[in-house]
Amino acid sequence: MRNANSYAMIDTSSQKMRRVITTPEGITLPATIASFGTRVAALIVDLVIFGTVTLVVVISLILLAINVFKTADNGPLAEVLVVLLLLSLFAARYGYFLFFELGPRGATPGKRLLGIRVASRDGGRLRVESVIARNLMRDVELFLPWQFFSIASAGEGGIFAGAATVWFLIFALFPLFNKDRMRAGDLIAGTWVIETRATKLSTAMSLENTATENYHFGSAELAVYGEFELKTLERILREDNAETLETVAATIGTKIGLSSPPGDERQYLQDFYAQLRARLESDMHFGKRKKDKFS
Repeated sequence: MRNANSYAMIDTSSQKMRRVITTPEGITLPATIASFGTRVAALIVDLVIFGTVTLVVVISLILLAINVFKTADNGPLAEVLVVLLLLSLFAARYGYFLFFELGPRGATPGKRLLGIRVASRDGGRLRVESVIARNLMRDVELFLPWQFFSIASAGEGGIFAGAATVWFLIFALFPLFNKDRMRAGDLIAGTWVIETRATKLSTAMSLENTATENYHFGSAELAVYGEFELKTLERILREDNAETLETVAATIGTKIGLSSPPGDERQYLQDFYAQLRARLESDMHFGKRKKDKFS
């Protein structure tokens, strides 16, 4: 059974990992940095997934090549199989992380399973060059030292194997020596990994006083934002900070061309939230999803 001191320690630890992100629109949003253990677990899941898929593809290509070599006039086809094998290995090493992190969720299957995602530290949209940079650095941090270690071990090079181990440990433990738990790739790319609090649209919050709406928003005005902005707006309404409500209302008003009267920002945002949620749910019934304002 936990005592009061243990709860205080947990709360203090949680507070240390909380950050505030300021978006390009000037809106401040709370975020929680993903823990080192969670990131390691997510990486292990991803390595297992793409390693398994790669192994299956490679074995399939090898078996196909064996059958091809048994037949006459197999030169051109054999060359194609070799190219496919090399492309598969390249895709496993680079394509897996790039494909998923460049997606709308900014997360690989491992990260999604553990409830974390990659985000830009400046609060903007995750840029392609940032994702590429952080994943190219994974070669320096993970793959190259292990390749060096394997080669050195096979050649009985104890000193070189030890150097490769030190190399790997420096980068592997790098997140433990900075407060934002960033790996070297994050530092270079301007990213960090944060926790996500995914909420299904069907179970989103029910706001009070939405039965009587003071403001009506048209289709064009509601089409500006998507699910990500809806969840962000929900969090802002829950926190009920007057200054934040005023800033967000002004930002939305400028974006859609319909401003809120001073002093009535909460009602304005509640009505916008309710109508945006209804629109997104209606679109989902017809198989259409708008993940965010960039979709």
